Parts: sequence; structure tokens; C-alpha cells
Amino acid sequence: MAVLELTQENFEATVTGNKMVIIDFWAPWCGPCKSFAPVFEAASEKHPDVVFAKVNSDDEQALSGHFGIRSIPTLMLFREEIMLFQQAGALPASGLDSVLEQAKALDMDQVRRDIAERDQQSQQQQQ
Repeated sequence: MAVLELTQENFEATVTGNKMVIIDFWAPWCGPCKSFAPVFEAASEKHPDVVFAKVNSDDEQALSGHFGIRSIPTLMLFREEIMLFQQAGALPASGLDSVLEQAKALDMDQVRRDIAERDQQSQQQQQ
């Protein structure tokens, strides 16, 4: 499966229109990004049920800034519009597979309940 190039224009539609999206924030001059690219591409072939996307942090500075990207590569994973994972640094193929498999195995109804409970506790503490 091809890796999608994300921009500010198609980012939201991609995340909201797909069940699971993993994003690699990268730059053309970044050595670790270049080393990680074949791992990311190979994983996209292995996991056709996941949308693999890349954000060129040089070209999409507003998008990178919105997510507080300070180091590249940075990986970010969304499932059902909820960010489940964010980590700076490249992963080995086995690590990337593990992150994807763990995200696929999550009970998203429980994740939503946990988020709602956390938000409610936060609101109560602020009062």
C-alpha cells in the first residue's frame, strides 16, 4: 500500500475518514528519517488495514507546530480519531509492528470511557 503524503489540507479528512492512521513526521535532510522510511514503507505493505501517512515537517510547519513536533522522526497513531501513540524517534520493524498490533487489540469503547472519566476528574479538580 502506498504511503500517503499529508498536508494541512488533507490531514483532518484522513484522520477522521479512516479507522486507523499512523503518521511519520519527517524531513528530507534528516538521516534517521531516511533510514526509517523503508521500515515504514514495508509496514504499510504488511498492514493494509492501516493508513500510513507522512508529514514533511519542513513543508508543513503549521501542522508540525500544532502537534508540538520538536524532534523527527516522530510517529503518531490515531484510531477512530483518538491519538493512541506518539513517540519521537524511529522504531525497528518489530517495534512498529508491536505498536500497530497493540492499537488494533484495544477496546475503543473502553478507551473512550477512560478518556471521559479522566476528563470528568480533571473538571472536578479544577472546581
